[in-house]
Amino acid sequence: MSTKYASLVKALRLERELSQAEVAEKLSLSRQSYMAVERGSRELTLEEAERLCRLFGITMSALEGGQAPNYEKYKQMIHAFLRLNKHLTKTKLAKLLYLADFSWYYTHLKSMSGMPYRKIQYGPVADAYFGLIDQMADNGEISIDLKDEAMLISETRTGARTELYQVNAKERELIEKIDAKWKNKKTTDIVGFTHKQLPYLFAEENGIVSYEIFTQEDPSDIY
Repeated sequence: MSTKYASLVKALRLERELSQAEVAEKLSLSRQSYMAVERGSRELTLEEAERLCRLFGITMSALEGGQAPNYEKYKQMIHAFLRLNKHLTKTKLAKLLYLADFSWYYTHLKSMSGMPYRKIQYGPVADAYFGLIDQMADNGEISIDLKDEAMLISETRTGARTELYQVNAKERELIEKIDAKWKNKKTTDIVGFTHKQLPYLFAEENGIVSYEIFTQEDPSDIY
């Protein structure tokens, strides 16, 4: 097991404020065995790795690649989409972010933000999405307005000063292509599209949506 892998496991545990004993119990390991995992001196079995992925809501590829969710980058991706639009509905923005992450995975075998996405009624949504949107609104980075029962999100003047230093040129190019493809489409159009994709169809209700299955999709449908 690589140090990168071990560091990710520890980071995910600390992020969720779990003790080593608590995670060890979830994995059916002794505390000493789990500590060895975090030190990088013990390999996880396939079954243990699958349990850990379910516990932390990440994919096997993310675990193997040592990719932890990058919340700051995800917020910068939100700003990137909002700068291309006067406003976006809360639901449409969530789906654009999904398409950006999964399209990036298609080519690079890692997502843009490292976020896990969950299957809910309105399509795949990152676990942290709603909390981060509320946080950004509280910080004055975005405004949320209710119109015709839709929540419209816009970037504020404060948010417009946010530097998108974690989103590189290639990633911005992909974001712009996705935005151009869906700019004139309704929220219901993009929701319906994501509902028909294999990652969503194969996921259990409220379960994690698989990045790996996305490689069977046609990226030309997305951007």
